[in-house]
Amino acid sequence: MSTLDRHAEAPQELRRPGRWVALAVLVLAVLLVAVDATVLGLATPFLTEDLKPSGTQLLWIGDVYSFVIAGLLVSMGSLGDRIGRKKLLLCGAIAFGAVSVLNAYASSPEMMIVARALLGVAGATLMPSTLALIRNLFHDPRERSLAIGIWGAMASAGAAVGPVVGGFLLEHFWWGSVFLINLPVMAVLVVVGFKMIPESKNPAPGPWDLPSVALSFIGMIGVVYAVKEMAAHGVGWGPAVAGLGGLAALGWFVRRQLTLPAPLLDMRLFHHRGFSGAVLADLLTILGLSGLVFFLSQFLQLVQDRRPLEAGLAELPAAVGAVVAGLIAGRAARRYSVRSVVAGGLAAIGLALAAVTVIHKETGYPLLGATLLVVGLGAGFAFTVTADVILSSVPKEQAGAAGAVSETAYELGAALGIALLGSVVTGVYQTFPTPRGIPSGSAAAAHDSLGGAVEAAHGLPAGQAEALVSAAQESFVDGLRLAAAGGAAVLLATAVAAWFLLRGQKLEEGIEHP
Repeated sequence: MSTLDRHAEAPQELRRPGRWVALAVLVLAVLLVAVDATVLGLATPFLTEDLKPSGTQLLWIGDVYSFVIAGLLVSMGSLGDRIGRKKLLLCGAIAFGAVSVLNAYASSPEMMIVARALLGVAGATLMPSTLALIRNLFHDPRERSLAIGIWGAMASAGAAVGPVVGGFLLEHFWWGSVFLINLPVMAVLVVVGFKMIPESKNPAPGPWDLPSVALSFIGMIGVVYAVKEMAAHGVGWGPAVAGLGGLAALGWFVRRQLTLPAPLLDMRLFHHRGFSGAVLADLLTILGLSGLVFFLSQFLQLVQDRRPLEAGLAELPAAVGAVVAGLIAGRAARRYSVRSVVAGGLAAIGLALAAVTVIHKETGYPLLGATLLVVGLGAGFAFTVTADVILSSVPKEQAGAAGAVSETAYELGAALGIALLGSVVTGVYQTFPTPRGIPSGSAAAAHDSLGGAVEAAHGLPAGQAEALVSAAQESFVDGLRLAAAGGAAVLLATAVAAWFLLRGQKLEEGIEHP
């Protein structure tokens, strides 16, 4: 039977008008989680002044959200497959809104850490639920490709819009406002989602295995914590034990899944070359990309002296590129091939990162803007098509677990990227020679971070301050260039790997009947 025949015979309910309204509600959730992951960075100076956390507490306020999300994604994706993805999404949205209020009005560092952790639990319910519901909302694969493109575009736009929205709110309101913007969005999501999103779940799911939930949580948090600590403070007993413990827990998790009749995550999914290749491509791409994005924000603010809002606007070409590419990626993959679109997107990001190796303090915005645009275009093509491959490689009953694997690769890649490439930037940065006459206390603060150098310079005579900041900025840019070279090498190698791993992979064509 031809594709046209299948389209003609598709029951009307497969193409009900409400599916696009339902998608709009789902992308609201994605937009919010992505914005929430980025706004805290801008609010940190104001929050520090108000709550006065210690250095360690400040690190936990920044990291605990991503730790908890990384640890719970697979478990929450699997829970949605069992109890219903709509039910999990709406419960998670209500919790996200309620905990946002707790974040906004936190009165102590300890309360803020707990509130950020709870926000991570709620966030972990939203991401895999949205992707799994798209899998079950759109039975026409071409429409699904477009829907996944819109979903990915909103995630990219959220990450880019976060600093802009945060910068605007912080210039006009108090720091808690960056959390309260969640409330009206979550209210719309719950009211419209309850009416418009159809429920979907695995009809024969089996029990939700609590030991597996604990193992995946302990394993992921152990690994991510170890990577971040080693990058920040070098190899030590604490991070080494946490990392080894995390790897042991993940190994035990895998063994347990292979013996359970109804596993939390079906490990046989990884036997599918397209699924494994797409997940690996996602992880390595984010690894190569996230470190650059993280340090490019500091370059724009602390080296080129842009204000937070201006720096956020300067990064928008990446979001524009990601949105445009996401919307046409499915059509491009069908016209050419999955592997050419994914490998081409990854190679484009690699070449853009290679261009960063020639930047310096006086580099004009046209080069930076063009580089960010190419990064966005490459990421939009690659991530949209790999998400489509991951979802269409599995039975729709396991869509929640598959979406969670995709998101976990993203979270793990981000942690590894900032840690590994961050250690390159920091390692190069800390070697800069201290200009003559700088007091030892100021020199120590300056070698800690570029922000520390700018802060230390405020208490020095003009000549010494200028010499210290100039030396620090030059060293930071050297580190950024070296990290960009490493990221470019990772991306170009991933492009080659994707070309072979995704050989013969195609996106679905005919409408599937539920």
